[in-house]
Formats: sequence, C-alpha cells, structure tokens
Amino acid sequence: MRMAVFPYPYRPGQRELVSFIDRSARDGMCPVVEAGTGTGKTVSSLAGMLPLAGERDLKIIYLTRTKSQQAQVLRECSAIGGVVCIGLQGRSASSCPMMRDDPDLRSGTPEEISKLCSELKRRTESGCACPYFANLEGADEEHWLSVLSQEGMTPESSSEVCEEAGLCPYELLKHLLPRADVIAASYPFMFVPPILARFEEWVGVPVERMLVIADEAHNLPDYLREVQTYEYSRWSMDMAEKESREFGDREIHQGITVSDVAAVLREILEATAKEYLIDEDGIIPPHFVEDELMARLGVTSVGLGRISRGLTDLGDVIEEQRKQRRKLPRSYIGMMGRFLDAWMSEEDPSCVRLVIGGTNPCFQSYCMDPAPAAEPLNACHSALLMSGTLEPLEDYVREMGIERPAIRRQPSAFDPGHLLTLYTDRVSMKYEERFLESNYAALRSLLLDTVNSVRVNTAVFFPSYDLMDRMVSEGIVDALGRDVYFERRGMPQGELMETFDQFRTSEGSVLFCVTGGRMSEGLDFPDKALELAVLIGIPYPKPTAKSRAMVRYYDRRFGDGTKYVTRIPAERKMRQSIGRLIRSETDRGVAVILDRRVVSMDLGAMLCSDIPSAVAAFLSEGRSRR
Repeated sequence: MRMAVFPYPYRPGQRELVSFIDRSARDGMCPVVEAGTGTGKTVSSLAGMLPLAGERDLKIIYLTRTKSQQAQVLRECSAIGGVVCIGLQGRSASSCPMMRDDPDLRSGTPEEISKLCSELKRRTESGCACPYFANLEGADEEHWLSVLSQEGMTPESSSEVCEEAGLCPYELLKHLLPRADVIAASYPFMFVPPILARFEEWVGVPVERMLVIADEAHNLPDYLREVQTYEYSRWSMDMAEKESREFGDREIHQGITVSDVAAVLREILEATAKEYLIDEDGIIPPHFVEDELMARLGVTSVGLGRISRGLTDLGDVIEEQRKQRRKLPRSYIGMMGRFLDAWMSEEDPSCVRLVIGGTNPCFQSYCMDPAPAAEPLNACHSALLMSGTLEPLEDYVREMGIERPAIRRQPSAFDPGHLLTLYTDRVSMKYEERFLESNYAALRSLLLDTVNSVRVNTAVFFPSYDLMDRMVSEGIVDALGRDVYFERRGMPQGELMETFDQFRTSEGSVLFCVTGGRMSEGLDFPDKALELAVLIGIPYPKPTAKSRAMVRYYDRRFGDGTKYVTRIPAERKMRQSIGRLIRSETDRGVAVILDRRVVSMDLGAMLCSDIPSAVAAFLSEGRSRR
C-alpha cells in the first residue's frame, strides 16, 4: 500500500487535523476530536491513519453504526486510491441468500443466524448444504479484491455481485479481511467480546495491532451501556412455558418442572411491578428476585443454581435439535436459564436492577457505566474518537475511561455567519410549566408563526413523540397548511429513508421529528433541503428510577451526576439537530429554540423578541446573496 494522499483540496484546518491524527496515532495516543461541520471527518481520519498503518503493518478498523456511514468510508478509500477497503456488516437472515425467504428466520439474532450458518456449511458425505459457501473453494481472491474495491461499490452492491456469482457475500468478505488495509465494520465487532475474539481471528491480527476509528462517537456511551445490559420479559416466560409443553415439561430439580419455574417467575414479576414500579420503571432491591424464587420454589441457593444450569442444558439440547433440522436454533427455556445465571451472579456496582412496566413488563439489569465495554479502545494501538458533538471533551474522556487521550477542538470549516440560532424567553418546556394554559398557547402560537414566516423546508424537533402526537391531534398540521412528513416511533429503516428522501426533495414542506431521533443525526440535508429548524424544549431525559440511579452513580464517580446524565446528553442532542442545517459552504439556516431554559447552555443562541421577523429577514438576505 502506498502512502495516503489527501484526495481533495484542503479546506481551512484540514491539513492541521490530519497532522494531529497522524502524530497522536504514532505516539500510541487516543485522539478525541470534536470536528465541526465541513471538516471532512471521514477522509481526514483515514488520511491521518493510513501512513502509519502502511509503515507498521497495522490494520485500520473504521467503526460505523449504519450502512450509509459504511458506504462513505468505501467512497473515501476509493478517492484516496491504492487502498483496499472491505465493508463488513453483522449476520442477518435478510443478507443470506439461503435464509432470507424463510419467514421463521427473520427474527433471528446474529448469534442464532451464525449457528444455523455453521450447520449449513458443515460438509457431509452428501456435500455441503450451502452451495454459496461451497463455491468459495475455487474463488479467485485477486479478482474479488479488485471487484469489491471498485469505486461506487456499496455494501448492498457487493452482496448483489457476490450472489450473482453464486458466492456467499459474508463468507467471501471474511476470507478477504486479511488482505484489507481498511475494514469498515459495525460496532459489535469491536465491543462484544465473543465477536471481537472471532474478528481478530478473521482479520489475522490482535486488537493491539489495530488502529480504530469511531466516527459519530457521541453515540458510543449509550451504545456501550446497551451492550452490557440484559433483560427478561413476561413474553419470554410465556414462550418458555409453551416450549416446555412441546418437550414434555421436563423435571429440572426435585420435582420442579420448567413450567413451574416460568409460572413462579411470572408471579414474581407481577409482584415486583406492584411493589416497586413507579410510572414506567422501578429499582428492585438486591437479591429480591432470588429470595422470592427460593421461597416460592422451596429450594436453597444451591438448588436454584442447579435449576438455572438444568434450564440452560435443556435449552442447549433444544437448540441443537432445531439447528440440525435447519430451523432457528432458539430455545426460550435456555434463555430463562441464562437469565437466572446472569442475574444471580451479577455483582457489578455499575449495574442497577429494574422492573420495567408497559405491555410486556420485564426484569432488567441496566449497566450505567460505558467504560468497561470501551476497554478495546485502550487495548488497540490507537483509537480515534470523532464527532461534531463531543463537548465537553474532558468529561467525555472521563466517562468513556479513555486512558491515553489527545484532545482537539476543530472548528467548522464553514462561515459561522451562515447559521443563526435564536431563542425565546416567552415559553418554558419545564415539565411543571409546559401545559399551563398561557404557556402552551404561547408555544403553539410561536411555533405556527415561526414556521409560517417563510416558505422553506422546515424541521420541527419535538422533545418526545408524546408531545408531537398531542399537537398533531389538536390540529397543528391543518393550521400549518403545508405538506407535513413524520418520523414515527419504531419506524422501519426503509420507511424512514423514504420519508427523508420525500421531504428533502420537496419545496416548503415540514418535517416533524424528535430531538435525538434518527432524523436528527447522520443524515445530510444539503442546500435548500433544510433551512429552518425549530427545537421545542430541551430533551432532558424523563425522570425515572433508571435516570435517578444513574445520577447517584455519577455523583459517586465524578461528583456531578446531573451534569453527566441530563445536561450533557441534552446539549449534544440539540447540537446534532442544529447541525443538520449547515452541510456545505453555501448553506444558510436558522435554528429556533422554544424554551427559555436554553440560556444556560453553550449553543450560541441569542434572545429574540420577534423570532418570525428575524427568521424571514435572515433567510431573505441569504437568498439575495445567491
């Protein structure tokens, strides 16, 4: 691989950013960079890491959360030239030509799909059950490296090309990983320990010889908490009981059957919810569930351990039987056993045990600390963490447990005068005030007047779906008199992208979405696709048992839990939403924040007594300059 060359004319600050990344990586540091809009984070990070990777035979792992981000990495590597880049997504039934047409497999987890894939790949006297895998034996590596490194190749097009040639896309990419200079991979390959162990084998180098790049790194703390969190729901208990009947409801320990355990767990869940649930969740005292299980089943702690092992062993047998029949290797009995084992052995002070309400209540062990799961970032040769919204950087480093940080604040390459941020002191979205008649009337009036002051594409960012639904039910859409597009709760990715494309190619339409939602980050609204963003309120997390537990945990750890749990995440979400406005040198936009409390935040917002007029004047001035 030749030395990397920045493939575009440098924008202001880009040369210095690339140099900083290069120096930090050579020193074995972990650069933590807040890079404003227009800095070209993807290409700058690659240009900063590639020379070192070539000199010392290190592997660059570029971590992404979405296929669109992965496609951007592939494009930039193609623009640089001389770089072999492979994109690797997790397993799913939809990406497998042998499984995608089986509706029973669509809900399979990557682990379950992997187990079934192993069965299909197994060679017997009659041959391999998967022809796509069998055909790999004669595949020409050099040819496929050339094909998959072509300019414009995306994860989707790579899969199509491989399938048309009768080859398994996933297995072919795995086979080529040792030949890659850059691997664009999804988060689990680095942060889920069993997957990382397999990934090291596939790549052919240990994590210590990797250069890791994580763009949009503001997402990492929450993602790493989720990786370490597990739960067990009433629906899973019901499914375990149903599965037990299919397999004869076997005795697990001293006359206790699988259905007995499922029924008792369901009773305990209901009792726990009745006793500790407040609104949507509640903290469960230590050992409460275990003590209740022992009392209701009439066993000791030793007996309870034997029950969990018996459930797990039976689940393994069921999974193996299903796998051999080429069915999804899933056992709800096994899930119950693994849950009990994890719950009884959990001693991590950073985890809080909760009961979660709703239509499918559950027990949950929630991990409040992202640092343990971030340990691979400290183990690798160098890890670059970048985002447009990481401030305050020192607090981010502390929260993530980064051991060798090199901090840099890289301002936007675009004219700051192209963005105007305003706020009003006429309304407050504080929970106790938001629905007071005078406050809510002022909010609604100001929202309508602001949006209708100009005929431009406008995004309205609500603090929650509940508030969006309430305003819609009260006729806000009719009052706007414009085409309105919606980001819905739980929207499938395909429908979300269709809505996004329809909105950004429209003229003068309105998008209703949520601050911190998928429309508020990672998507580009160039030129006139978005010129006005109205942020209703500050997206502080709802006060719940979980959030209160996190505040107490961070009080003990850093001395200011409220700062880490409420203020910093809310400000980052707002900056992500505002950041949708300016995506190029020529973009101009106005962000309007409808909440007087924003005065305490570092968002550069100016108090304005006549927001509609100020919006119209700023955007009109911009149009006259074009």
